[in-house]
Amino acid sequence: MDELKTGYIIAVMDGTCALCAFGARMVNKLDKLGTIKIAPIQGQTGTRLMTENKLDPLDPESWLLIEPDGRVSRDLDAVIRLGQVTGGAGWALTWLRVLPKRARDWMYARVARNRYAMFGHADMCAIPNETLRARLLP
Repeated sequence: MDELKTGYIIAVMDGTCALCAFGARMVNKLDKLGTIKIAPIQGQTGTRLMTENKLDPLDPESWLLIEPDGRVSRDLDAVIRLGQVTGGAGWALTWLRVLPKRARDWMYARVARNRYAMFGHADMCAIPNETLRARLLP
């Protein structure tokens, strides 16, 4: 399946991170139209998309947001864009754009490197919510 031709927005995130699992649950809650699919980095689709975007799938410290027009956002910019796309409470993330890009990148890197210590582990694919599981790409 060529995910980029489906018309879906694809969020690529760490499938074993509790913070990312929270993000996936929020996408499921806020994306009423079901236009966003989630590709855990540990899956074949997520690994391929990370590699295609010159990121190491074995060092999943990046988020990617890939839009149907081919636009790719990464890291905190991807999280902010995802907030814009989902709307509702997700729009609250847009205030982070007032920070200079270097500051956003620094902040994202600190959280990404320490996410397991700060938030713990979770298996996104084991979340029992069927509508969320339907969003997950292999």
